[in-house]
Amino acid sequence: MKKDKLVIGGHEFQSRFILGSGKFSLEMTNAVIQNGGVEMATLALRRANVGGEGNILDYMPENITLLPNTSGARTAEEAVRIARLARELGCGDFVKIEVIHDSKYLMPDNYETIKATEILAKEGFIVMPYMYPDLNVARSLESAGAAAIMPLGAPIGSNRGLLTKDFIKMLIDEIDLPIIVDAGIGRPSQACEAMELGVDAVMANTAVATAKDVPLMATAFRLAIEAGRSAYLAGLGRVLESKGEASSPLTGFLQD
Repeated sequence: MKKDKLVIGGHEFQSRFILGSGKFSLEMTNAVIQNGGVEMATLALRRANVGGEGNILDYMPENITLLPNTSGARTAEEAVRIARLARELGCGDFVKIEVIHDSKYLMPDNYETIKATEILAKEGFIVMPYMYPDLNVARSLESAGAAAIMPLGAPIGSNRGLLTKDFIKMLIDEIDLPIIVDAGIGRPSQACEAMELGVDAVMANTAVATAKDVPLMATAFRLAIEAGRSAYLAGLGRVLESKGEASSPLTGFLQD
């Protein structure tokens, strides 16, 4: 398992648990990162109060890879502007593209996301677009230069799990990029299921942030993601739909 690394844009990661940090108190951020074994965490630019009080960057470990997101962007143009500003502030070249103008369901605008991805990839960003799992859109994002694809499992913040499981499986089978389930994962068991399916990583935020014991839930997600990845690599056993099968021989054991 030590050689089983997640590679995004030429960068290697041991952990496959990516933290969405938007809903955590600043004081809790570091504990969650440590307990979850997290190596990459999102960063909403509005929380990077550089030079002032309440700066989330002060609570991030030095070795963490920052993943600024374009939260709040309603168009590709706005997303590009936020990404450029994050780079100027020293947040690095990674960027998670979020373009959402649907205020009721908070569904990503796949087509504006494609536009932003193409522009930023040409500028040397390592672009990780958040998207509704549509195979044709995923292909367009790959062609536009995305470094990974981040399909939603369920509506953002809902904790409803893998409602889009069948569509995510299509992406796994057809897209030659890391597939990271983002949004909707509500339980460690659902994160494990996603990893067993063959996704490369899972991002969680609300499920951890709203737990009664937040650091302990971060640990639970880390272990579930590791278990799901191990199960996928081991190869899941076959499923018998209409009959059972003895786990040990039923004949011959009384014979001399």
